[in-house]
Amino acid sequence: MRNRKELDAAIAAHNVPNALMLFGESHFLIDRYIAALSNVADANVLKMYHDEYHFETAKAHLSQGSLFGGQNLLVIKSSKKVPKVDLDRLVALCQKNSDNIFIYGYYGDDYRTSNKAFTKKAGGDFVRLYNPFAGEAINIVKNESQRLGAQLDHYSIQHLLSSQNGDIALACNELNKLAILQMPITSKEIDDLVYGMAEITIEQLITALLNRQDFKEPLERILQSGEDEIRIVTALSAFIAQLYMFYVYIKLHGVASAKAILGYEPPKFIVQQRSQLSIKFNQATYETILTLLLETELQMKSGTKTDNYALLLSALLKVQTLV
Repeated sequence: MRNRKELDAAIAAHNVPNALMLFGESHFLIDRYIAALSNVADANVLKMYHDEYHFETAKAHLSQGSLFGGQNLLVIKSSKKVPKVDLDRLVALCQKNSDNIFIYGYYGDDYRTSNKAFTKKAGGDFVRLYNPFAGEAINIVKNESQRLGAQLDHYSIQHLLSSQNGDIALACNELNKLAILQMPITSKEIDDLVYGMAEITIEQLITALLNRQDFKEPLERILQSGEDEIRIVTALSAFIAQLYMFYVYIKLHGVASAKAILGYEPPKFIVQQRSQLSIKFNQATYETILTLLLETELQMKSGTKTDNYALLLSALLKVQTLV
């Protein structure tokens, strides 16, 4: 197996190998598949999350006889790499005893050594889980909303995902709250109950700023959540620089390619937002804004912390006059 389609087919056919590694960009899907695959009736389950991993304990779990005729199931979830020599031995224990099941969810980026322990020859396999496309994300949230009894149509789901910056896990977490209403959910309910109560992210602040909307309330909420002024300025600089890359690419090619610009493919609605926003400004405006932000950051780092709020507010107001 090398993709979700093959994994889904293997699950439907009850043909999933006893040793399986899941990794990739979508932590949501890793969690989702681990939950489904580890739901084994009467299994003797050992779960090791993040810093809990200990090889001898994991080995002992797979080496013991299964209790009451069930299966021994080992689940490891970690962003730190488990040594390949450990993985080789744990996978071998699954090949030696078909009652053993080993699921390894890796949340880091350097997977190229680890996945070699899960070859078909060794009795295992691995699947890389990419972030779902926008249509897939909508279907995932739709299915979860139906399961919970939350009454959202296609457009409400789009709005919910947009409010959570395309994060499927955050969107699904909000469905319990919306299901309580027991009524059709519109963008108004989402804005009131989800967006209005959620922590305002820096990106949402920036979007309000660049669209000439009132940004003072979200700014205060971000500062109250613990963010500092320098972090907000550097985040704004990075966002403007990213918009400039979209601007240049569109000027050269006529259409944006997020893969070429960012190196990865974010949800489609985010690409559309970036593209539309980027062409609102010209070359001179980009240069002026970036220079202003760099000078503000330098002033903040050179002065006293008590001056930073005034410097930040002044910079944001100047940016808004430029756009």
